[in-house]
Amino acid sequence: MNKAIFFIFSQQHCKYSVFFHFRNIVALIMLEKNQIRKTPFRLEVLELFTSSNSALSLKEIESKLKEFDRITLYRTLKLFKEKGLMHEILHSKGKKYALCKEECDEHNHQHEHLHFHCSKCHESSCVESKMNDLNLPGYYIEHSDLNVYGVCKKCNS
Repeated sequence: MNKAIFFIFSQQHCKYSVFFHFRNIVALIMLEKNQIRKTPFRLEVLELFTSSNSALSLKEIESKLKEFDRITLYRTLKLFKEKGLMHEILHSKGKKYALCKEECDEHNHQHEHLHFHCSKCHESSCVESKMNDLNLPGYYIEHSDLNVYGVCKKCNS
């Protein structure tokens, strides 16, 4: 299946086939699964996230891209959020973006987890937790967003 996706992509965008040459088939599959048109720029942005172990700020994304148009980047991030590929993490120092779990799609985002922000290395990461156990009698919780600040495992060792 992976070869078929690459073959279809390379036939449609033959001038980019050398650039992508199986570099990140995961990104191609993610775009295909979410029915997002595969463009070289969308693949490049998605590859930044699949190769990163933490959430990325807009500044970090921009610094890692080769050439880009800022409007195209904003539209790409918005599309990825709408289609369930990524979610925003809001914290005291701004906004970051992280890949969603595989269960997310454009109709159902599952973000019941906390976000850990390291005060030493400044990386942010999604941490699976049992936030569903939050009990507030008389309240109906539609969405929860929990940020935790401290020192990550990597910096603490």
